[in-house]
Formats: sequence, structure tokens, C-alpha cells
Amino acid sequence: MNKFVVEYYPISEQREQYNYVVIVAYYKNKLVWVRKKQAVTWEIPGGHVEPGENPDQAAERELWEETGALEYSLKPIYDFSIKANNMLSYNRLFYCTIKTLGSLPESEIEEVMLSNETPNELTHGTIQPMLIKKVQDKILHINAR
Repeated sequence: MNKFVVEYYPISEQREQYNYVVIVAYYKNKLVWVRKKQAVTWEIPGGHVEPGENPDQAAERELWEETGALEYSLKPIYDFSIKANNMLSYNRLFYCTIKTLGSLPESEIEEVMLSNETPNELTHGTIQPMLIKKVQDKILHINAR
């Protein structure tokens, strides 16, 4: 198993370049999981930040491409870095509540699953449950105020 180190940063610490966005999304109080075409593993929505995009724009694009979400509330929660295999990436983590799902666009996603249970087969191993817990803890903290 690959070892990795994750560090979290406040959103206010802007980076010049972000590599990925990751979206912990809920629809009807269920976590949204996606499975890419010709894959057997599941992941939470997210993807690369394209040239010319900021992380918020990338998150909106990825959310639509991977889930078909039409109406939603999307909030940045943390910036985070992942160091693995001597590579370092800077990323942004989002929390999303989806109000309306449309048709799944013709793209790389084969299937969307709504479940608060973590699938046995994950694309990115233990990192996804860790990121989900980080968002859930932050939301609980905000709601407890």
C-alpha cells in the first residue's frame, strides 16, 4: 500500500497552482459516489484543475461532469496537500449539498451511487474516507455553533 502524508490549510492561504479538487457531495442525505467507465472501483467526485481554472470553477465543472448536478450548494472547506511517492500536490476540498440531479453527461462516469456506507472497492484507497471525515467534522463543528 502506498504511504502518503496529508496536510490541511485554511482556504485563505491561496496557492498559485492547484492540482485537484475533491467534492464530498450529498444528495437526499446520502453520500454521492461515482464509478468511471470500465472501472470496478468507486470514488467521490473530483478531478484535475484545468489550465485557466480556479479551484471553485473546477469543482463546479467536475461536479456536473461526474454527477449531472444542476442545482447545488458548493462550499470550499480546506486546501490540502498530499505527498506520496516523492510527489506533492496542492488541492481543494469542498462540501456540497445537491438539490437537483439531472441526466449524467456523456463522459467518463458509468454510474452514480448514493450511500453513506463506504464501498469496499475504492479508487484512491484510504484517502477518500479520511477526506470525508475531515469535511464531516468541519460541518459538525460549524453546526454546533
